[in-house]
Amino acid sequence: MEGTPRPVIVLDFGAQYSKLIARRVREARVYSVIAPYNTPAEEIRALDPVGLILSGGPASVHARNAPLPDPAIFDLGVPVLGICYGLQVIAHMLGGRVAPSLKREYGIAHLSHNDALGFFSGVDERTQVWMSHGDVIEQLPAGFKVIGSTDNCPYAAIADPARALFGVQFHPEVAHTPQGPRIVSNFVHKTCGCGADWDMGSFAEIAMTDIRQRVGENGRVVCALSGGVDSSVAAMLIHRAIGDRLTCVFVNNGMLRQGEPEMVQQVFRDNFHVHLIYVDAEERFLSELRGISDPEEKRKIIGRIFIEVFEEEAGRLGRIDFLAQGTLYPDVIESVSANGGPSVTIKSHHNVGGLPEHMNLKLVEPLRELFKDEVRALGRELGLPDDIVQRHPFPGPGLGVRCVGEVTRDRLETLRAADAIFIDEIKRAGLYHDIWQALVCLLPVRSVGVQGDERTYEEVCSLRAVTSEDAMTADWFRFPPDVLQRVANRICNEVRHVNRVLYDVTSKPPGTIEWE
Repeated sequence: MEGTPRPVIVLDFGAQYSKLIARRVREARVYSVIAPYNTPAEEIRALDPVGLILSGGPASVHARNAPLPDPAIFDLGVPVLGICYGLQVIAHMLGGRVAPSLKREYGIAHLSHNDALGFFSGVDERTQVWMSHGDVIEQLPAGFKVIGSTDNCPYAAIADPARALFGVQFHPEVAHTPQGPRIVSNFVHKTCGCGADWDMGSFAEIAMTDIRQRVGENGRVVCALSGGVDSSVAAMLIHRAIGDRLTCVFVNNGMLRQGEPEMVQQVFRDNFHVHLIYVDAEERFLSELRGISDPEEKRKIIGRIFIEVFEEEAGRLGRIDFLAQGTLYPDVIESVSANGGPSVTIKSHHNVGGLPEHMNLKLVEPLRELFKDEVRALGRELGLPDDIVQRHPFPGPGLGVRCVGEVTRDRLETLRAADAIFIDEIKRAGLYHDIWQALVCLLPVRSVGVQGDERTYEEVCSLRAVTSEDAMTADWFRFPPDVLQRVANRICNEVRHVNRVLYDVTSKPPGTIEWE
């Protein structure tokens, strides 16, 4: 693609961290893309990469049908970095020996390095790293030498300087390797020779060019606009790319936050002058969700109806070719195996796993390779106001997956009111921008209480607020006790049918951010 910088290509072997690797490269202001591990070397050559990174993965190189790349990738003449399984792939394919470890190594270790090649430039001589592997290298391939080790892993980092081949047994891309970004930066800048000249402005130009090519000169797009950060940024990006060939459809599914339908219409129709169609489908959604309590079934029903509504609106508009969605990478990695790698399904998202098998519209998902904070940066680049760009994430199925158990109109009204109080008190305390996501869940249990000297038997809600960098992991937010007390008092006093408020202190993992 004309104007696209030469990329560092991450070959995905099924690791849920593959996108984190690409992200660390982009944080070093270098363009990166992800490709399946089995992409032919000639296709990789056609992309004109400056370097390759082989991701980790759940497989063993000795397993039957183990995922292995085209051997010719080592003859492309570009630097290669193998991470965890990627390291073992390099050793295995180039004549070394990899064997099962006597003990699986998972967690924090400490790396000592003796590197004179610049790979560990600026990294402490002894530094914390994160390990997660069951196989180990027993013998190095010819030409390789050890440049780093831990107490339990003598071949924690290896290099073949003559061919610019490197491998690390640990994961430099995760937060538990504090100096990992420095290692990735050294590889892309010092080894691959990349400049630090790629940013969200560059991504916007690349994405708009890609949208124009995909949609064509006459293609028309209908965008699923919710008013959240993701769909708002996607809509603005597509609008910049193709102008009035975009029509945004805002569907009120009855599971939105307080005042949201009015806000979305005002912002996009009045402020941005985007062609916006408002559809009130509350009764349609709630009738099909009646009696359903299984979270996966709820998500799939909501996703199916969303697509049905969009297709119906597209039919009324005349010829529409594409459906645009604000799908992000965490949505993809938690739902399907990204790029064909053998990853594990955690939960379906309404705009990924919930799609029907037969669609009349092709998909445009310009944010599919981004994390939430990158989307915010892109939104600022596109000129969106902070009220939208800095808004907390909100799931596509809306309050339907925060109304644990059966979804009814009455329960949604209760939940909506509690949620509004929680967010209001967070903002009053000046904590909104310290929190990645805050939410209220209405639980399918009842509690005995006393209100006004009378016995009550009402519902229970759980508050949840987390900090996160990218939604792949999250920790619960430590509120000052007086804030939680004010929230609980207001909910119990102002919201009908709630007499008990809990606070969720579960991190991700083991939990997910949303309850369902």
